Amino acid sequence: MEKIEKIDRLDRQILSIISKNARMPFKDVAEICGVSRAAIHQRVQRLMEMDVILGSGYHINPKILGYETCTYIGVKLERSAMYESVVPEFEKIPEIVEINFTTGPYTMMIKLYARNNEHLMELLNGKIQQVAGVTETETLISLRESLKREIPFAL
Repeated sequence: MEKIEKIDRLDRQILSIISKNARMPFKDVAEICGVSRAAIHQRVQRLMEMDVILGSGYHINPKILGYETCTYIGVKLERSAMYESVVPEFEKIPEIVEINFTTGPYTMMIKLYARNNEHLMELLNGKIQQVAGVTETETLISLRESLKREIPFAL
């Protein structure tokens, strides 16, 4: 909870603005917040140093690049302790965009994008299920992403 105490109302206002439009120029953010552009720049820099803001890239639309199928795969391992050795193997598969160590029926959940179902089958059978320690997978295909947003915070 230490980090949350260092975040004041201005920080929260900045986060609210830039989480909706990360490309908004600092001068515009400063105008909305009623402070100088230098103050916004310093605050954003500090929030990045505190790991409140992670990254600053663009969101790429996978469908435009030909990746039609978004899939979540529950993965069971021989032993949970194998997670640390399996992650680097999954990182070698560029279509995998997210890896999570989980509780519940799966040791881990991964998210990947495939061009189509045939490509998905190649990834599953030829790569994911070939990783040492993987004993079982369950595939869940996303039909539509209905919501994607940042974690809410009060101003």
